[in-house]
Amino acid sequence: MKKLFLLLTAVLISAACAIAQTRTIHGTVVEAGTDEPLTGATVMPIGGGQGTATDLDGKFTLNIPANVNKLKVSFVGYQEQTVNAADNITVALHSAATDLDEVIVVAYGTAKKSAYTGSASVVKADQIEGRLVTDAVSALSGSVAGVQVLSTNGQPGSSPSVRIRGIGSINGSATPLYVVDGMPFDGDIATLNTMDIESMTVLKDAAAAALYGARGANGVILITTKRGKEGDAVISLDARWGANSREISGYNTIKDPAMYTEMAYQALRNGYLYHMNQDPLTAHINANQALYTAFGTGYQVWNVPAGQQIVGTNGKLNPSATLGNTYTAYNADGLPIGTHYVTPDDWAKETYRNGLRQEYNLSITGGTERFNFYASVGYLGDEGIIKNSNYNRLAARVAAEYQAKKWLKIGASIAYNHVDMNSPSGQDDGDQSVANSFMYTDYIAPIYPIYVRNAKGEIMTDRQTGGPIYDFGDALHFTGATRNFMPNGNPTATIMYDKDQLLMDVLDAKWFGVITPIENLNITGNIGYFLDNTRNHSITSKYYGSLVEQGGAAGQSYSRLRGLNLQALATYRRTFAEVHHADIMIGAESYDRNSESLSASGYGLYDPNNWAVSNTLNNAQRTGTGAAGGYATRGYFGRINYDYDSRYFASFSYRRDGSSRFAPDHRWGNFFSVSAAWDAAKEKFLQPYTWIDLLKVKASFGQQGNDNLYPGLTYDYYYTDVYGVSGSNSWSDGNLLQKGNPDLTWETSNAWNAGVDFSFFQSRISGTLEYFLRQTKDMLYNKPVAPSVGYSSIPMNVGSMRNSGIEFEINVRPVVTKDITWEINLNGTWLKNKILKLHPDLEGKMISGMRILKEGSSLYNYYMVDYAGVNPENGAPLFWAREITNAAEIAQNPDAKPIYGPEYKTENFDTANDTNLKETGNVLPTFYGGFGTTLQAYGFDLSVQFAYQLGGRTYDNGYLKLMHSGSTSNLGTNWHEDALKAWTVNNPNATYPKLDTQATYDLSSQTTTFGLVSSNYLSLNNVTVGYTFPGRWVKKLGLQSLRVYAAGDNLALITNRKGLDPRRGFAFAETAGYSAIRNISGGLKVVF
Repeated sequence: MKKLFLLLTAVLISAACAIAQTRTIHGTVVEAGTDEPLTGATVMPIGGGQGTATDLDGKFTLNIPANVNKLKVSFVGYQEQTVNAADNITVALHSAATDLDEVIVVAYGTAKKSAYTGSASVVKADQIEGRLVTDAVSALSGSVAGVQVLSTNGQPGSSPSVRIRGIGSINGSATPLYVVDGMPFDGDIATLNTMDIESMTVLKDAAAAALYGARGANGVILITTKRGKEGDAVISLDARWGANSREISGYNTIKDPAMYTEMAYQALRNGYLYHMNQDPLTAHINANQALYTAFGTGYQVWNVPAGQQIVGTNGKLNPSATLGNTYTAYNADGLPIGTHYVTPDDWAKETYRNGLRQEYNLSITGGTERFNFYASVGYLGDEGIIKNSNYNRLAARVAAEYQAKKWLKIGASIAYNHVDMNSPSGQDDGDQSVANSFMYTDYIAPIYPIYVRNAKGEIMTDRQTGGPIYDFGDALHFTGATRNFMPNGNPTATIMYDKDQLLMDVLDAKWFGVITPIENLNITGNIGYFLDNTRNHSITSKYYGSLVEQGGAAGQSYSRLRGLNLQALATYRRTFAEVHHADIMIGAESYDRNSESLSASGYGLYDPNNWAVSNTLNNAQRTGTGAAGGYATRGYFGRINYDYDSRYFASFSYRRDGSSRFAPDHRWGNFFSVSAAWDAAKEKFLQPYTWIDLLKVKASFGQQGNDNLYPGLTYDYYYTDVYGVSGSNSWSDGNLLQKGNPDLTWETSNAWNAGVDFSFFQSRISGTLEYFLRQTKDMLYNKPVAPSVGYSSIPMNVGSMRNSGIEFEINVRPVVTKDITWEINLNGTWLKNKILKLHPDLEGKMISGMRILKEGSSLYNYYMVDYAGVNPENGAPLFWAREITNAAEIAQNPDAKPIYGPEYKTENFDTANDTNLKETGNVLPTFYGGFGTTLQAYGFDLSVQFAYQLGGRTYDNGYLKLMHSGSTSNLGTNWHEDALKAWTVNNPNATYPKLDTQATYDLSSQTTTFGLVSSNYLSLNNVTVGYTFPGRWVKKLGLQSLRVYAAGDNLALITNRKGLDPRRGFAFAETAGYSAIRNISGGLKVVF
């Protein structure tokens, strides 16, 4: 008992001593420059004790142990500061935006932004999280100078194409390399959860990207995911809900059935009048009779009194005509089997929908000085704008780092993504499939039905499916009525009964270990493993569509993509005499990618909803196949960085890469970069100008390689012939699948960059201005050859090309106070593209489709007939041709070369095409970029981001389809409203040719400059508005923060022509495909 008493006494005395050894600190936290108090700033003692937060006046009171001498003061949006723990202290925090020592992620490491000699732009988490996008790279549009984002397919889950500083190759891949947490990423970028991304760094010049050697020629996008942070666990929940709609509503087409009928009549009448020499009355009668025959539109949807015509002699619809007509269906024996009522349907209304978009993300992060972790799970459900189109993604990620010993740090991250996507086939740009919903809704005349109706006008029900009966324009239900526009098709039915499902299971895992055997030396080992298992299930209906006679079809496919990346790095950093700073890095990398695939298909479905091939007839039509492939690179690299007194900077990097795509003699390539910079703001002669924070002049030169000819070649072995073998009971001779070229070698890019980075008035104004030039030689090209040689093309190195330009980024912060921050951003890029040299066999030029590839000209230089307007006498289109002055000589000697004389106008397109094809010059946009603003005030926030493009032209093929002449094959295809201004006797000076079913011309199929239109656009990419509740309110609820917000993505697009979307391609617009999606959502973010 006595011992217990003494023990309790000792404890009490110790506690009393401990209490006696605390002290109270008072202080104030203010904003530097304004001295305004910062409410809610965190003040933490370093070494023990509880922290606190400042009150409304920025004041705090803190009890700390006597042995604590330092305080850590922090506030969101401001630089953290460590100060001495003195009483009555005032701490002035500087805005984080003035931090010129911000660390950015670069190739195989990090660098201070102020010391970086390359060209790089950073997009941070808050910019990405505000966007309602499936893939993070879409957030780059308008946000980063030199970057263009193109999307040819708006299907949720489809990834866009990204181009950095132009196009560096004729046929070789122009896609940048994606690197996630230091490892090249092999998969679909859309599988990454955007809410897991901390930042994206775009490496644009050779100094920035040369260390990636073979795969970095088109630029590099470094994606850094979120990691654990020291401190108590923080739980974040973000939920958002919204609706999808079609952003681009289509061209201004004829919507009125009566107006379309009158235009079709006009085309038919002109055909009889001008080509068959009929008198006006006869032409009028015959046009009416042909209007709804196979010679016309195929369907008679108007009911007129007996003995009357549908269209009067004045060209207007009979006022007695009523919309809706009755057809009698007959069987094969000619016996009537039913009466049906036919009336037009609104194809767009029946096809499109406002899909639901919902997204939920939960994350937890925390850690200590030695251990940190981050874990997240997210779900995205994104319904498309057509039925049975959706994208569902479940993403989970865990990352942890542990300082096991003073000399050893280890870590790992594992991400798993499951994707379930329904993507109706046939929805790609220009797809002429009868399943293309966008082709039908934009181009079908407004006179055709979707459904089959009974005599009462009620939509009939299919007994087998339980759904409506669809009309496929094949005269099955309306005897004698065959739709002229894409018969045997109805995409509204196809997307309901055909299935095309994609399932992906993606694993992306990384492990690393860092050993520090001596001070300043880090030896790092990285392992990256990627696995993508993808399955496709498809059903083609047995009830509707093209395979009814075969009983429908089922298909299964499986593909497996595996990537293994091994890296070994050693980095040594050292400071000498306090002003000399150097770091040296050497490394080696091994990359192996293997793929395999299996597929099977069969016909004759038993169960109409079962995609298994075993659900089809086991006959000769049930087939299967398999394939496998591989690709590997090996690389050795190094880098030396040096700076003197944080004023003068220099860097040199080198990489030697080997690629399995080339023959052993041409397998290895050497790539390097050298760069330097000078921060003049650190010089004594500029010290009096305290408003200059940074004035860094920089320059670089480097060389990069490209070994990727996809999609020009299918198989990765470019240097050898690839054969396919076949046989049933015995092998037959193999057929050549791909011609190889043992002399093929690296496509090499030499890149120059020079510019200046600046920051003034404590980063109130900051930005960069750069000149760049990238010259590519030995361009990879799959050259077409005469089929008579036994193959159609051969890969080769064909010449050189240059991309050059000027780009800038400017950020202005007009207002920065405790309660209000206003930021404005603007970026732009001037770009010029020129082919310098082609293969000698091409003799300086090569025709490639509509383009002419010519030395001294742009890669996008169209070669076509020049449209010359309309002949006012007869309404025929005119084209510029040239006289052949030595026609007599050519008649006697066919080998004689023609001598061309002056230009003249002709109605004969073929003559113009043979004698006077013209170069259009560069049609690529010469200037593009983006601008936006962000405003934060008293808890409210608003951000707006635009993208723009100027100075280019595009070939608007979608518009041309709607400007047809009304030929027999085109009646049933809608017209653009511009066709209302076509030539007539009363309008002889029209811009557009006359409508004429029997015309020998058709601008919709003749390649002329008539199809060129400005590709300028202004896009409202995103608007986000939100409110963050005051901290003192939410803390009463046990929360750290609470924010509500609303956001809109792809909100508006202004172009030269309604319906045109130049973002779908560089110089070719085809809107007959899945259009861009507009999304408007509301959300809630809670942090515990």
